[in-house]
Amino acid sequence: MVLDDLGSSLRGALDRLHGTSRLSEEDVDEIVKEIQRSLLQADVDVSLVMELSDSIRERSLDEEPPAGTSARDHVLRIVYEELVALVGDSTDLPLERQTILLAGLQGSGKTTSAAKLAWWFTGKGLSTAVIQTDTFRPGAYEQAEEMAGRAEVDFYGEADADDPVGIAKRGLEEAEHADVRIVDTAGRHALEDDLIQEIEAIESVVDPDHNLLVLDAAIGQGAKEQAAQFDEAIGIDGVVITKLDGTAKGGGALTAVNETGSSIAFLGTGETVQDVERFEPSGFISRLLGMGDLQQLAERVERAMTETDDDAEDWDPEDMLEGEFTLHDLRHQMNAMGRMGPLDQVMDMIPGIGGGLMDQLPDDAIDVTQDRLRRFEYVMDSMTEAELDDPSVIGQSRIQRIARGSGTSEETVRELLQQYRMMDRAIQQFQSMGQGGDMQRMMKQLEGQGGDLF
Repeated sequence: MVLDDLGSSLRGALDRLHGTSRLSEEDVDEIVKEIQRSLLQADVDVSLVMELSDSIRERSLDEEPPAGTSARDHVLRIVYEELVALVGDSTDLPLERQTILLAGLQGSGKTTSAAKLAWWFTGKGLSTAVIQTDTFRPGAYEQAEEMAGRAEVDFYGEADADDPVGIAKRGLEEAEHADVRIVDTAGRHALEDDLIQEIEAIESVVDPDHNLLVLDAAIGQGAKEQAAQFDEAIGIDGVVITKLDGTAKGGGALTAVNETGSSIAFLGTGETVQDVERFEPSGFISRLLGMGDLQQLAERVERAMTETDDDAEDWDPEDMLEGEFTLHDLRHQMNAMGRMGPLDQVMDMIPGIGGGLMDQLPDDAIDVTQDRLRRFEYVMDSMTEAELDDPSVIGQSRIQRIARGSGTSEETVRELLQQYRMMDRAIQQFQSMGQGGDMQRMMKQLEGQGGDLF
């Protein structure tokens, strides 16, 4: 997750207050120094760091904690509120007809972000079109066309044209029918004068409702100058932070928000067009501090349940609660998990599991779990329809054949079958509950099975 190292550092600093009933000035100074160190390492601007840490120190010493509140929880609440105030509100983007202009340097992820935003608005019931005006970067037209296709939205561009302003004008006319028109512009390796002049000319023709600055999460301290120049040229209403699925620190984006007086609009969290989140400050900071984000988790679950596989159009999850549970059902469940996004991001959203508990896991623990799901998929690809419908027919000879055919081990095949049996028992107990079984007895039996799914 974005600023993951910052989150770990902040949680580590706050954990030092465990067992402390009252805060001393020394305790507060130690916490504030750690917060300063964490923010600076995350590439947050120095002046912003000092302003934030001074406010946290002053409030921690001056405010009386509510009765029954521990020193750690008192400071945690203050840090939470100050960080929410730092990132500000989410950019106001009403679900109505509008034109959005994307600005940013080359490599910041504008073209991918254009498709992601288009996909997001489409999911909210609005028709969307992407207009590509980049005539500078080789392959920009082809990439934009492909990404728009993945997002299943309308696309306009001119592969051989060299006048970006003309493309923008004609694109708006062609996309007049769309509720949301997203205009992608050219970037450069630096803030050259011709880039600024070009985007000013496009902006005058497009007359957008919103100008969004697209920033790579790894930009660091360079964000301040970049944000200031784009803001001076066209005015920035919001920031899109990209590439948050990597090791980027992300603090530069917070600096850019402060520099432009704007706010964060979207977060890009992966490589596919579906890997985008509407920025919500409270949930963002909650995840950062290990407190979870139930709202974003609910949205991902809803997305996973509404998006279907090519072979799942006729599959109804309720059917498996009434009939036989098969490996076909298990495969659909696994695919739904995959559509929720990387497991580490999903777990970060669960209160009590993200944050501090995640810090204690080995670095490769989540990757191994994701890899395990992929291996299970390979195993099922090597099974016959009869085996998928009735796994009880799979004996040792079939296990050997399936392992060879899937390129996995016999142990992996057995792990999948064990996973299936656990799920099958749970489904049968749920069915028996509907026929007069006792709810409490069923819950105790499920708890006695032990282990977590996948």
